[in-house]
Amino acid sequence: MRAVGSYQEPLRSNIRALKYQGNTRLGEPLGKLLAQAYIKHGIRADLIIPLPLHQEKLQQRGYNQSQLLAESCARQLQLPLQTTLVRRIRTTPAQVTLTARQRRANLQGAFCCAPDPTTQSLFNRRILVIDDVCTTGATLEACAAPLFEAGAREVWGLVLARPTR
Repeated sequence: MRAVGSYQEPLRSNIRALKYQGNTRLGEPLGKLLAQAYIKHGIRADLIIPLPLHQEKLQQRGYNQSQLLAESCARQLQLPLQTTLVRRIRTTPAQVTLTARQRRANLQGAFCCAPDPTTQSLFNRRILVIDDVCTTGATLEACAAPLFEAGAREVWGLVLARPTR
């Protein structure tokens, strides 16, 4: 897992504007920051996947901020983007007040891969999962599990921010 930076200003307010205030035009420049971090950290991936939202959350928000970030990042890196290989199959309560252990339990079984033959394209591939913020890594781990089960060789997480310790 790699991050562009710490969850502090000005990155923090830009992430919040994208995620909660509908400022979708921020997806492009923030996605470019992700592409720069990908290069800086020497990540190698065959395919980019945005962290999926549950359908209910997607309908509430109207867009998936991780997908906007992944689209921009994929364009910059000229890597294929796949938005249907992983699905969030159950809604989960907000994790902001949960401990790391509670977050992992909360996300158990929340993601699955699309049925074969779609996932055959994952076999022995290096996958990059894009999200906005990583606090404990529980969400990225839960998303990576079905990718590994489908045969992925490596799964990287790349996010805009991590909390400062």
